[in-house]
Amino acid sequence: MDTRIESDSMGEVTIPSDRYYGAQTQRSINMFKIGHDHFSPEFIHSFALLKKAAALANQELGLLAADKATLIAEVCDEIIAGQFDDHFPLVVWQTGSGTQTHMNLNEVIAHRAQEKAKASGSKIKVDSHDDVNISQSSNDVFSAIMHIVAAQTWKDKLLPSLIALRESFEKKSEKYSAVMKIGRTHMMDATPMTFGQELSGYAAQLEFAQTCIEQALTSMLPLPLGGTAIGTGLNTHVRFAEVVTQKLSKLTGITFTAAENKFALIAAHDPLVHASSALKNLSVSCIKIANDLRLMASGPRAGFGELKLPANEPGSSIMPGKVNPTQVEALTMVAIQVIGNDFAVTFAGSQGQLELNTYKPLIIHNLLHSTELLADAMNSFRTNCVDGMEPDEKKMREHLDRSLMLVTALNPVIGYDQSAKLAKYALDKNLSLREAAKELGSISMEDFDRVVKPETMVGPNMN
Repeated sequence: MDTRIESDSMGEVTIPSDRYYGAQTQRSINMFKIGHDHFSPEFIHSFALLKKAAALANQELGLLAADKATLIAEVCDEIIAGQFDDHFPLVVWQTGSGTQTHMNLNEVIAHRAQEKAKASGSKIKVDSHDDVNISQSSNDVFSAIMHIVAAQTWKDKLLPSLIALRESFEKKSEKYSAVMKIGRTHMMDATPMTFGQELSGYAAQLEFAQTCIEQALTSMLPLPLGGTAIGTGLNTHVRFAEVVTQKLSKLTGITFTAAENKFALIAAHDPLVHASSALKNLSVSCIKIANDLRLMASGPRAGFGELKLPANEPGSSIMPGKVNPTQVEALTMVAIQVIGNDFAVTFAGSQGQLELNTYKPLIIHNLLHSTELLADAMNSFRTNCVDGMEPDEKKMREHLDRSLMLVTALNPVIGYDQSAKLAKYALDKNLSLREAAKELGSISMEDFDRVVKPETMVGPNMN
């Protein structure tokens, strides 16, 4: 392999000749051979977008020559287009400030800009520190990119996936608003409800999760850009924060702002902890909803058997004809992973010492991992399960008619104690409620038929 020698403040480093990165990136490659977790291409592309915004802001403020700013912006566009994805090889498990990934960007941009300048016959020199990194520190820039890439991913992937799943449940709820079934509490028979009412509860859970996520997204919009090393703004133009966030907002279509207090967003990452918590809340809802569908679909003959889920693939290598709720299993596994990721983010968020949290790569890695998993899993769950599921109305009605908890409608007529006696008698004698009422003489059959009507038991019935 052909190599070249580059120098930094610590000495010489040998680098592959065909790589645009420089000495600091190579040192990270050499020193952090830890696992196989890398920042995604999308993360790198968002980072390049931020570097482009910074270059354009510095040009506007008179801190960077127009020809250099143009070159830097052009290279950033190439990176955003995915042309140099293999020039960003660093693992997540590196310096806790993300400095090495930041310098990876700076070095690639500078080297590629220099190459473009040379190819055009220009003698412009573009330096990774003095040009690409004007008014910036890894501490404020990496902290900012954590917010930027999370906000972009939530806007483009997470929220559309969540909204589509919620809307699917809403449509199913309306469609099955008149389908009667028995409700259950403590895994035991309860009073009647409609299948539409049950599904409306799931839609409402997802609506609440969406509200939490939208609130958390809003909290990520203020950025610490312009804070440099610790939040004071040393070595920046007084208007840099304002101008760079304006440029960034225009480039992303998301209204980012300059944080009023940059110290907090460099020393801690409370908005990202809040964001992770919102993902955990969504995961909890997903587990509850998915497991309910699993229970209702259980059987099909030895379980509840009230719900027909799409049969997507064979479920067993030994039992012919077996079909399993695999979409439920995938979604609940993802949700459990997200809850685990949230613990890591929570603990990392608590570990900022003095003016810098040094768990930044871990926080954003886990947050993006959770986001990607949930967005994909909800899409899969919706398209391969929820959209195609149907109630077994015959089975639902059978369970409803056999339920002893229909006796609840008799409470206002014969009282709680007599109703309980009737239900116990029916259970002991293996009778229907009507048969038991007739034998005990608890109520006339005419009154029984008038009062015990499941369709009238799905809402308030007393004035």
